[in-house]
Amino acid sequence: MADILDRIVAVKHEEVATLRRRRGLASLRADAEARRGERRPFERAIAGLAGKGAPAVIAEVKKASPSKGVLREAFDPAAIAERYAEQGATALSVLTDERFFQGGTAALEAARAACTLPVLRKDFIVDELQIHEAGAMGADAILLIVACLDDARLRGFEALAAELGLAVLVESHDGAELDRALALRTPLIGVNNRNLRSFEVSLQTTIELRPRVDASRVIVAESGIATPADVDRLREADVHAFLVGEAFMRAADPGAALAALFPGLGR
Repeated sequence: MADILDRIVAVKHEEVATLRRRRGLASLRADAEARRGERRPFERAIAGLAGKGAPAVIAEVKKASPSKGVLREAFDPAAIAERYAEQGATALSVLTDERFFQGGTAALEAARAACTLPVLRKDFIVDELQIHEAGAMGADAILLIVACLDDARLRGFEALAAELGLAVLVESHDGAELDRALALRTPLIGVNNRNLRSFEVSLQTTIELRPRVDASRVIVAESGIATPADVDRLREADVHAFLVGEAFMRAADPGAALAALFPGLGR
């Protein structure tokens, strides 16, 4: 398989150049700072539950993926967000990438407006302009992917997010990347069970890395969580925060799928 991550990152740099011409940093910064007071507590919501050993679920809103194609033809971000909230989701993750995931700013805005849950802008951040854009669109948190960024940019982007009132979920998918993630201040440490270069999935990735994340942080298992047995396996390994997308997006009722995967959630 071609290196999908490299292709995505190349497109992101093109999109940033277009955004810089269309909006510019000053305009986006002003809008992001104006919305700082609207931020919802993403970090506190996740850490508060997972720290007590209760499941914290970041339920994802996405139409497609580069490896699986279209996941949901009838894609209504607001209706999906409402159902997630009704069934006890802790937070939302909304894909804003257009080229590979068929998402966009409008999807995040619609999902966030439909509920009171904090929302992660899930995209491939390669430039500070995208962080200002996230703040301007009303996101409460951003994803930083270690595989896309050097250490200097990871630190700089985390600091900028903090200035704008945005939480950070930092994502790694092997031990070397985890070490780099743990050098940041954020307590939210994502481990992607899907190798972003081959797109193969193994829950064992999170399980093997779990002992390296101490109690001051929250490890968030991402990708490959499809059955209650998967959840049980991770919780037995002391993992209590989960980001789930495909299993919900393929279901007729994403909210019902959430309730089936995490029985008793929100009660």
